[in-house]
Amino acid sequence: MEDKQEHFLLRKHSKVQLDQELRQNVASLYKPQTFQQLPHPTKAEKFKYFNDQLPSRVMAAVVFLLVLTALSSFTELAHAQDAPITRHYKFTIKMKNVTRLCVTKPIITVNGQYPGPRIVAREGDRVVVKVVNHVPNNITIHWHGIRQLRSGWADGPAYITQCPIQSGQIYIYNFTIAGQRGTLFYHAHISWIRATVHGPIVILPKRGVPYPFPKPHKEVPVLFGEWWNKGTEAVISQALRTGGGPNVSDSYTINGLPGHLYNCSSKDTFKLRVRPGKTYLLRIINAALNDELFFCIANHTLTVVEADAVYVKPFRTDVLLITPGQTTNVLLQATPYSPNTTFLMAARPYVTGLGTFDNSTTVGILQYKTKQGQPNSTSLFNNLPLIMPTLPALNDTNFAANFSSKFRSLANSQFPANVPRVVDRRFFFTVGLGSSPCPESQTCQGPNGTKFSASVNNVSFALPATALLQAHFSSQSAGIYTADFPSTPLIPFNYTGTPPNNTKVINGTKVVVLRFNTSVELVMQDTSVLGAEAHPLHLHGFNFFVVGQGFGNYDPIKDPANFNLVDPVERNTVSVPSGGWVAIRFLADNPGVWFMHCHFEVHLSWGLKMAWVVLDGPLPIQRLPPPPLDLPKC
Repeated sequence: MEDKQEHFLLRKHSKVQLDQELRQNVASLYKPQTFQQLPHPTKAEKFKYFNDQLPSRVMAAVVFLLVLTALSSFTELAHAQDAPITRHYKFTIKMKNVTRLCVTKPIITVNGQYPGPRIVAREGDRVVVKVVNHVPNNITIHWHGIRQLRSGWADGPAYITQCPIQSGQIYIYNFTIAGQRGTLFYHAHISWIRATVHGPIVILPKRGVPYPFPKPHKEVPVLFGEWWNKGTEAVISQALRTGGGPNVSDSYTINGLPGHLYNCSSKDTFKLRVRPGKTYLLRIINAALNDELFFCIANHTLTVVEADAVYVKPFRTDVLLITPGQTTNVLLQATPYSPNTTFLMAARPYVTGLGTFDNSTTVGILQYKTKQGQPNSTSLFNNLPLIMPTLPALNDTNFAANFSSKFRSLANSQFPANVPRVVDRRFFFTVGLGSSPCPESQTCQGPNGTKFSASVNNVSFALPATALLQAHFSSQSAGIYTADFPSTPLIPFNYTGTPPNNTKVINGTKVVVLRFNTSVELVMQDTSVLGAEAHPLHLHGFNFFVVGQGFGNYDPIKDPANFNLVDPVERNTVSVPSGGWVAIRFLADNPGVWFMHCHFEVHLSWGLKMAWVVLDGPLPIQRLPPPPLDLPKC
């Protein structure tokens, strides 16, 4: 398709020269040579002139007009095909019975699909998604990683930018994809419904703009997820009621399928069929709820080319590590021949916390096609030797640190790294677990009889009853939120050393207010209050640059000297290292209210979240428009 488009553009490029030549040639037919210029024309000569010349000149005029019309239509067609378009989708939220691991249960889906349908658009396109809620649960959809420039009403987190879409109601999400291309994803953003309500967003470059890497033969979304035999709403409800940790998932999945290592799953195994010698672009998405995942394909090396819908300097790796909320595009080069072997791809967790986890592995099959284009066999493993990939140890933090350090922005003229060099405001946030008191007359299963909690700067975020964005826009924040979120920990301590005796958190709906175009530096520090643990932090409404990271306590005197301000990776989700810190910078150029939270769903449920309020700028294009008429009400 791109080859045809390039041919089209070549034709368009030569159209101007063709237009000029035709105008000159046709105009030459209209040089003012009349019969009066003939030497002493007779009546017979005059009659012959009109009889011979007039029809040809009329025909020339007709041809000229037809050519101009065709050229005009051609130009309009070229511009129309180059211009961004509006793409319409309809998401019907409905229940569907799905069977995995020999257990059939009703799950919430988009259009009856699990995972949900793919959204495809080009950079610059407008996307309009009509969401119709046909389930008893409230629902919202978040378009994870979409910048939502001046379209915060479409961002999706419940009680942050909108009230939920109640049963039987409709809401239309309307946003433009500005300056982004690559892989993102959408998911429900209320309670744990995103376990089954999620799907890929594929953003193609503008027409005629090639990838900055070899063109793949085929592109394949690969979504990691988690499956519970029990309903996820019941799982988190029980955990919040008892104060303990939630039951872990019963399996991991690749594109909704657990793989043959699990019970009753030999037919529920993802297969990737490839042709020898061809290159494939795998659009990898971690939609799991609570686990970072290692991934690799036996005897194959992957080339990383993009992260969170931003191109990166390509690098090769045998193993990929991806946190919940992150996306990574990789090139898979098939061998030049069809090997008599079955290769497995596998994903399993990277574990840093002290709690229980799902210690299992999901697998898929890499199957080579023959020269005739058919698989070697229709059986699951082709009756061929089976090769299992080798994954790092479950707690291999050194691999995690080394892998994350390989990501670098392209930082060239076409794709610059516009990292803020001057910082207007600096913040230091601790992120980690804590506890809250057990209610009277109740026995709790958290630490020392308390309830598990999580916090940023020891503030566990409490969701309001009204969406923050509505309160901010209408200047009615009183009683809904306060603008006193601490910029540093209220009580400093040895964050990665011996934990303090008091593990209690405070609860509140607190935000940070930023002036428009404020350049921000934020250092996020893991704590060992209830055990060191990695935390994938996601920022809505912005991309940020990861300028530094390390282990131990952040040193504000020494560590900034090692910040990368040349080609830092640009992301929307970053993992705060277990027992360490990460530093990011971003420009607050998007007015609205923007959620920031841990993308471990259990930590999000426990309160590891906060919000930034970015004020309007002085110009009309720097201000948040009014809410749409169909914005749901609480």
